[in-house]
Amino acid sequence: RGRLKIAVAAMAARCRLAARFHRVHGANVRLDASRTRATRVESFANGLCFSQEPLAPGQIFLVEIEEKELGWCGHLRVGLTAHDPQSLEVVPEYSLPDLVNMGDTWVFAITRSHNRVVVDGEEAPARARGLPWEPFLLIEQVRIPRDTLVGRSRPGRYSHILDDLYKMNVLPATARRSRIGVLYAPQPDGTADMHIIINGEDMGPSARHLPTTRPLYAVVDVFASTKSVRVIPVEYGFPSLQTLCRLVIQKHIVHRLAIDGLDLPPPLKSFCKHE
Repeated sequence: RGRLKIAVAAMAARCRLAARFHRVHGANVRLDASRTRATRVESFANGLCFSQEPLAPGQIFLVEIEEKELGWCGHLRVGLTAHDPQSLEVVPEYSLPDLVNMGDTWVFAITRSHNRVVVDGEEAPARARGLPWEPFLLIEQVRIPRDTLVGRSRPGRYSHILDDLYKMNVLPATARRSRIGVLYAPQPDGTADMHIIINGEDMGPSARHLPTTRPLYAVVDVFASTKSVRVIPVEYGFPSLQTLCRLVIQKHIVHRLAIDGLDLPPPLKSFCKHE
């Protein structure tokens, strides 16, 4: 148990350190002072970003979509690369195909349909219905608190339209506030599988047999209709009491604005509705 606590603490410290973008990035990217927010300021390309540090096995690099830009086709792209950003003479214009064509790079283009949002009257799969209330996401031997991974819409004039998705802790993959992450899970043969996580749901291995003998950096391509993203720190450990309370409350309310009528402290009400 003591070794487990030490390992969790080490992972948490590493995640806090790595939860920012590398100083090397695409020509059209502007980072804020903390290097946790990346905005593409021109065109639809040259929006390539990398994690500041290579990822540890099972460590997720998670971003939230903050701004969209109409008029472009295509969305955020994420993945992993074995190229040290510092070693790049020129940052490629695109992750797909430019960076991928350099080899040892695996990139996944996010689309609207990637996180199994129910459409056209389809019934939600039993697997998807059961997941949102489980406090942890399990991938191979990786155990991540789910709550931080989930994007939520803000309550507003038309929030009732999204309430079914809200209660399932699901947003469309390319929507504002959607949270998308990437990690790699080691395999018995010494290689690793790359997993993309969208709003707390594992999309399954999107690339296999990645080398684990070289450092792997996260790739985030702020492409086309995705205008700005923000890095979300992920704490590995047990969910807080506040998080567990929110899960129970969200599970039993009819509409999120009904939270205002509950006898709860105002900060907890805000946390339950949208944070």
